[in-house]
Amino acid sequence: MDQAARPQGLDESTPESLAVRARGVGVYRQGRWILKDVDWNVPAGACVAVLGPNGCGKSTLTRVVSGYLWPTEGTVSVLGEAFGSVNLHELRESLRLVQPTGMAEPDPEMSALEVAETGAFGTVGLYREATAEIRAEAERLLATVGLRAVMKTPYQNLSSGERIRCLMARAMVRKPRLLLLDEPTSGLDLLAREQVLATIQSLHDQDDPPTVVLITHHLEELPPAVSRVLVLQDGRVAAEGDPESVLRSDLLSEVYQCPLEVVRADGRYYSRVSPGAWSSLLSAGGAD
Repeated sequence: MDQAARPQGLDESTPESLAVRARGVGVYRQGRWILKDVDWNVPAGACVAVLGPNGCGKSTLTRVVSGYLWPTEGTVSVLGEAFGSVNLHELRESLRLVQPTGMAEPDPEMSALEVAETGAFGTVGLYREATAEIRAEAERLLATVGLRAVMKTPYQNLSSGERIRCLMARAMVRKPRLLLLDEPTSGLDLLAREQVLATIQSLHDQDDPPTVVLITHHLEELPPAVSRVLVLQDGRVAAEGDPESVLRSDLLSEVYQCPLEVVRADGRYYSRVSPGAWSSLLSAGGAD
């Protein structure tokens, strides 16, 4: 880990104040370590990001934290419960994982409101009639994420950006304590991406917000709410800490193997690559 980016008092935080606590976590599959020696603290109620290039282990770490992948080594505690001594099925009632394309897709003919309501039951379909309280909460959350006008629209007719925001509203119906967002802006155009980021910010700005973990490749996809960033490189921690100390040009140029400049504006970060570097990038690629 980059020493300058190591958070002060990493080992002094009490488990009760952490939504996620990982120590020495490694995942070994098909002859290689996908994750190795990962130490990570996620403060309860914070909005944090996991950043890194393709294949660095971001989604694997998400699967470990959500209890869908057991680590080969190390210890993991989520919401104060240690893996190995907690019922993972019960623990998952307090956390939600949102992905643009999940293992189970909602019924395409269901309305956006009905999809959001299924979050109260933990099912893909709506097999029970939602109570007035559930419906009111689903409507409130859809309005919060900017989907008030399309509540009655079939899910299949929503745009990609509207679908991911609908799934975020669905995830929040049962008020989870931990919300895992695995590349929620993947494949979206500029407007849809910004709407998703605005949604993340709005959820964090609510009273008693859930802990939010955002998985992404790109600096541009970090909303101002992000207070800590974990950077992964080849399955290991390259840096962890507050955005200002971690999102540095020298560090990220090494992680992404690309000469880039980090620019900050209005609480957000952006990466710039000079066209003058393109020839060297192509030469490097041809040498592999």
